[in-house]
Amino acid sequence: MEKDILRYCRSARWPLALSVLVGLLALLATVGQMALLSKIVAQVFLGHAGLWQVGPALGALLAIICLRASLVGLREYSARRAGSRVKSEMRRRLFAHLLQLGPLFVRGERSGELVTLLNEGCERLETFVTRYLPQTVWSVAIPLLLLAIIWPLDHLSAVLLLITGPIIPVLMIAVGSYSQKHIQRQWTTLARLSAHFLDTIQGLVTLHLFGRSGSQEARVARLSEEYRRRTLKVLRYAFLSGAVLEFMTMLAIGLIAVFLGVRLINREIPFEQAFLVLLLVPEFYRPLRELGTQYHAGLEGRVAAGRMREVLDARPAVREPEQEPSQRPIAPLTIAFEQVSCRYGERERPALQNVTFTLPAGSCTALVGRSGSGKSTLVNLLMRFMEAESGAILVNGLPLDRLPSDLWREYVALVPQQPALFSGTVRQNIRLARPGASDSEIERAAELAGAADFIRELPEGYDTEVGERGLRLSAGQLQRLALARAFLKQAPLLILDEPTSSLDPESEALLSEALARLRRTCTLLVIAHRINTVAAADRVLVLEDGRLVEAGEPASLLQRPTSAYARLMGGRASAAEVLSGKEAEQR
Repeated sequence: MEKDILRYCRSARWPLALSVLVGLLALLATVGQMALLSKIVAQVFLGHAGLWQVGPALGALLAIICLRASLVGLREYSARRAGSRVKSEMRRRLFAHLLQLGPLFVRGERSGELVTLLNEGCERLETFVTRYLPQTVWSVAIPLLLLAIIWPLDHLSAVLLLITGPIIPVLMIAVGSYSQKHIQRQWTTLARLSAHFLDTIQGLVTLHLFGRSGSQEARVARLSEEYRRRTLKVLRYAFLSGAVLEFMTMLAIGLIAVFLGVRLINREIPFEQAFLVLLLVPEFYRPLRELGTQYHAGLEGRVAAGRMREVLDARPAVREPEQEPSQRPIAPLTIAFEQVSCRYGERERPALQNVTFTLPAGSCTALVGRSGSGKSTLVNLLMRFMEAESGAILVNGLPLDRLPSDLWREYVALVPQQPALFSGTVRQNIRLARPGASDSEIERAAELAGAADFIRELPEGYDTEVGERGLRLSAGQLQRLALARAFLKQAPLLILDEPTSSLDPESEALLSEALARLRRTCTLLVIAHRINTVAAADRVLVLEDGRLVEAGEPASLLQRPTSAYARLMGGRASAAEVLSGKEAEQR
């Protein structure tokens, strides 16, 4: 686990190595301090030396104390710097990898849990790196170094230390192996609690509408109580193991002190050596005790790091080309699907099967079908959120999988059925599509999307805050802003998912006029169920159970009662109505 963390966060290696090295130097300064102190005590109490006689030794002692304090400060600074780098680097890597994994991966996770991992998980990881990792090195190196120093002074004390020392880590591992299960459950409960908090806040309108606020409040209270119980259980084991470690340490120090005292009375060891050994014995156990103190924080960091590794080890659904393409598509775009099949994960049933069609440059194609027929899958393929299992998608004859995802998405604008707006102003949300766009271009895009009128009526116009997820706007206003954002991008391929579902008739008419103008410069794919929207298209594609069962002009398909398109429309419009809608669109 430690190697994985340092592999992902290479910039933290040197500060961490410096912290370990400075910690060992601080130990040598401590040994020098103890040696001088034992010498001064022996001279004063046994040799009856005066202040002037021990003055140089006192000066040296003061200098070593200052040196040790400086080394300890540098050790803490280096460790914290390493922890801070690991935290920021891991958070950056996790977020970048989540963006690379795309919406299909995030759709299978709970957003609140991922947010907890990015925030609380990285904080726990910082403690793991700052405290636990250096302590694991010191807990091995410092006792061995002190054994090498104590052995020439007193063989018996060194043997006793060698016997009693391993008891502490063995006990710590025994307790820790049991505690890790509870820490894992604590983390899982925290992730569930955070995810439920987010779900509740995002669904406040629905909860109030159905009068379920009280039940959700009770559920949050239950999760909070469960997290409290699991946290207290983890703390109970931590305190218990800490108390046992302290007792064992004090018992071992007392045992060695008794042996030293008896041998000192029997004149088997000089006072100065015995006193120095007695001063160094607590330093032998100190790193082991501190490792026991940090062990539970280390376990929490390990649990968080394990979950991070699961996310980082997840492979993107799309394979990126190994090198930049020799040529790029030039607008206008013709998109061709050739025997395309794909499935989600390990599902047996394909989401799309042997789908073949063409979106001619400058055309408007409507995609229709019942829920689960494969419309969203087709859009995911076009957006390169997922890879085709077989077949090929060609853009002006160039295979789509030879284009890097980021490069290809510059050619595509998507207006989803549930558009996402971010906390900020109206202007900032529209400009997201093209950061370098001028204010006049933003206003022109809003005019095309039929959003300019309601924007002018907002308290601060284009500088009005829309709120988190655009909650201060209506569904129709949200959709019009999403359309404005797509129009501003001026992409050669525009995909609209139910673009008129939240629009009033006047805004729908404005949108139809805008789409008619856009067809001269870009290729349009419209996922629609409204007869008016489909009637404005040049062609319609009908999907059923992942197969393309029908394609043709809307009017001609509707005139055939046995056609899948006519059955899907359910007689909602006559052929004459479709033709009139088509003529109105052309006008």
